[in-house]
Amino acid sequence: MNVKVINENNDYAGDVHPTEAWNYLMSEKSSQLIDVRTKAELNFVGMPDLSTANKYVHNVEWQHYPSMELNHNFDLELENILKEIDFNSDDTLFFICRSGARSSNAAKLMTGAGWDNSYNISYGFEGDPDPSHKRGQLNGWKYEGLPWIQQ
Repeated sequence: MNVKVINENNDYAGDVHPTEAWNYLMSEKSSQLIDVRTKAELNFVGMPDLSTANKYVHNVEWQHYPSMELNHNFDLELENILKEIDFNSDDTLFFICRSGARSSNAAKLMTGAGWDNSYNISYGFEGDPDPSHKRGQLNGWKYEGLPWIQQ
């Protein structure tokens, strides 16, 4: 199954619609979802739920809360997780954050580290803000009605 890209990018495999990522994650065993948001965001806003595919969402923070300092060990932390589950660099990684900015940076970093099938989920978990500055009203994982949980 090929990943349908909505925006090509020279720095990583491309941007995909949340529903495309969901469908691929559900049908392809050799795919994983990496949520790069802070643990605080996951607790307060929620996170994707892949339990119907017997998969976990792996959380590796791109930035650390509350300082929002860049996680300089991001690639090493993620590679350790992927090694633990016998994942290899030919398999597919999808990255998600709130809106798609941090996750695109993560996809770029991991592509540079040899993970060529690194995709960014466009619009992220919450999506772009609407005219009244509220998220979740225009696009994103939650807007698409994809499964999610809040702890």
